[in-house]
Parts: sequence; structure tokens; C-alpha cells
Amino acid sequence: MLLCSSLRGVSRISGLAYDTVVSIVHSSAQKAQIVHNAEVQDVDTDAIAADELWSFVEKNKNTV
Repeated sequence: MLLCSSLRGVSRISGLAYDTVVSIVHSSAQKAQIVHNAEVQDVDTDAIAADELWSFVEKNKNTV
């Protein structure tokens, strides 16, 4: 089960200052990016799906 809460909500529930919560989330995000970059390497792709991009470009082309 996934529960979502705002940063201010986490601050109220945890008793930590808002800036402290933001700092913890920012630090965690940086560490997660480092782990992601270390684990996800040499991804071999056979095809790229760009359906949403195509519909966006096509819509703009029609309105010009």
C-alpha cells in the first residue's frame, strides 16, 4: 500500500522542521540517483516507443 503525504504533512507528523524534511528528501534523492546510475548501465534497446511525442508533434503541426 502506497501512502503519499506532502512535505509539510511529513513535517507536522514527524515533528521535524520543514527545511529538515526537504533536506532529507533532497539528500535521499541524490543518493538514489547515484545508485540508479551505478546499476542501470549498458541498456540495450531494440525499439523506442514515442507515441505520446508523435501525437504532440502531430497536433502542433496541424494547428500551424
